[in-house]
Amino acid sequence: MYTRKFGSPLAFCLCLLVSFLFAATATAAQEKRKFENWVEIAGAMEASLNQAYDAYFQKDIEKGKEWVNDAYFGYYEKEGFERTVMAYISGKRGAQVEYQFTIIKQMMNEQRPNKEVRAAVDDLIKWLQEDAHQLDGTEESGLSVFLAALGIILREGVEAILVIAAIAAYLNRSGNGAKTRVVYQSGIAAVVVSVLAAIGLQYVFNISGASQEILEGAAMLLATVVLFCVSNWMFAKAEAEAWKNYIEGKVQAAVSTGSSFALAAAAFLAVFREGAETILFYQAMLSDVEQHTGMIWAGFGLGSLGLVAVFMIIRYGSMRLPLKPFFVGTSILMYLLAIAFAGGGVKELQEGDVIGVTPVDFIGSVDLLGIYPTLETLLPQAVLIVLVIASVIYCRRKAKSVPAGAAGR
Repeated sequence: MYTRKFGSPLAFCLCLLVSFLFAATATAAQEKRKFENWVEIAGAMEASLNQAYDAYFQKDIEKGKEWVNDAYFGYYEKEGFERTVMAYISGKRGAQVEYQFTIIKQMMNEQRPNKEVRAAVDDLIKWLQEDAHQLDGTEESGLSVFLAALGIILREGVEAILVIAAIAAYLNRSGNGAKTRVVYQSGIAAVVVSVLAAIGLQYVFNISGASQEILEGAAMLLATVVLFCVSNWMFAKAEAEAWKNYIEGKVQAAVSTGSSFALAAAAFLAVFREGAETILFYQAMLSDVEQHTGMIWAGFGLGSLGLVAVFMIIRYGSMRLPLKPFFVGTSILMYLLAIAFAGGGVKELQEGDVIGVTPVDFIGSVDLLGIYPTLETLLPQAVLIVLVIASVIYCRRKAKSVPAGAAGR
C-alpha cells in the first residue's frame, strides 16, 4: 500500500536527479581542458574578439561576426566559462556577458561607427578578464564547491519539479490519479533523451554552437505554448467545476485523451528543457574541480532532497487545500512558468543569431523568471500576460453564465 501510494513519485524523482549527475560524471571523465586557468581562456577570447574588430574595421562584417562566434561558442561555452560564471559569480553576470556578444554582432550588422564597436568589444574583454581573475583568485574551498553544486541543481531542477508535481497533484485532486503514470513516464523518457542529447551534442554530433542555441530556444518556446494551453485548461476546469459537485468531493469528469497528451507533453518538455543543461553544468564543475569532488556530490545530494521535498509538498500537501483555490493556484503556476520559458526561449534564439537584440536599460536580468533586458524577450512575455488576463476574464464570464441549476445536469 505504501509503495503504491508513494513509490512512483519518489522513484521518478530519484531517477531524474541521479541520472543527471551520473551522466555528468561520465561526460566529464572524457573532458580534458586545454587551458591551465580561466585567465588563459579569457586571453584566447580576447584574441578572437580583437580579430573580430580588425575584420570589421576592414569592412568584412561576416568575418567579424565569425570571430565573435569563435570567442563565444569556441571558448565561452565550450570551455565551460559561461556555466562556471553562473555557478560561482551570478546568473545576472552571465546574462550580461552573453548579451554583449550578441550586441556586438548586431552593431556589426547595423554598420555602426568603428569607435562604437571598439568600445563594445573593449567592454566585453574587460568583463571577461574581471570574471577570469575572480574565478582564478577565488580559493576553491569545499564550502564554495558545495554551495555551487547545490545552487545548480536547485536552480535548474525547480522548474521541472514544479511542473511535474503540479500536474500530478492536479490529476489526483480531479479524480484522475491513474493518469499520473503517463506523466511520470514522460518525465523519465525526458531524462533519457536529456542524457543522450547532452552526450550527443558534446561528443557525437558536430552541431554548431548556434544550432544548439536554436534547438534549445525552439524547445523552450514549444514548452511555452504547451504550458499556456494546459494552464488555460486547468483554470477553465476549476471555474466550471465550481458550479458542479467538486466542492462536495463528487468528481466524475475524466481527462480526455487529448488533455492527457498535453499534460504528458508539458512534463516531457519541462524535464528535457532542464535536463541536458543540468548535465553540462555539472560536467563543467567535475572537469574543473581538482579537489572536493565529494562536495559536488554532497551539494547535488542535498539539492536533490530539496527538490524531492518540493515535489512531495505540492503533490501531497495539495490534498489538504480547498479544491477551487488549488486548481486556480496550479494554473497560475503554469502561467508563470510559460512566461518564464517565453523569455528564455527568445534569449536562446538571440544567442543563435535568429532574433536581434534591442537593449532595455532600465530592466535587470532575473534568470529564474526568464526576464532579460531586451525588447525581444519582454514583448512576448507582455503578450502572454495580456492573453492570460483575457483568458481569466473569459473563463469567469463563462462560469457566471452557467445557471446554478445546471450543476446537477
